[in-house]
Amino acid sequence: QVQLVESGGGLVQAGGSLRLSCDASGRTLSTPAMGWFRQAPGKEREFVAGISADGRITQYADSVKGRFTISRDNAKTSVYLQMISLNPEDTAVYYCAANPFNDLSRMVAGRVTYWGTGTLVTVSS
Repeated sequence: QVQLVESGGGLVQAGGSLRLSCDASGRTLSTPAMGWFRQAPGKEREFVAGISADGRITQYADSVKGRFTISRDNAKTSVYLQMISLNPEDTAVYYCAANPFNDLSRMVAGRVTYWGTGTLVTVSS
């Protein structure tokens, strides 16, 4: 099993930037696909970004394309979400996610095996 711990959330002004981190521990049969979801107040949890096990394939929700960048480190134990040009609509709890067997397509479809507990991002106007 895999444990995921997010960090880096906080309060920022509209137009600002923030970087989220997710540290993974534990083992799985293969390097997992990783990603980020978010849940805004009163809204359902939604897919934000995902990355393949080798980091070569990324997927983004239309709402964040061109503003958010997902990456993972050389050891493939951490995943990051660099967010720029933030607006109040980005306010949400952001959750790290992982799927075994490099199943990025399953993650994009909203099916996730492992979840982190979330980090809050608040963007003020």
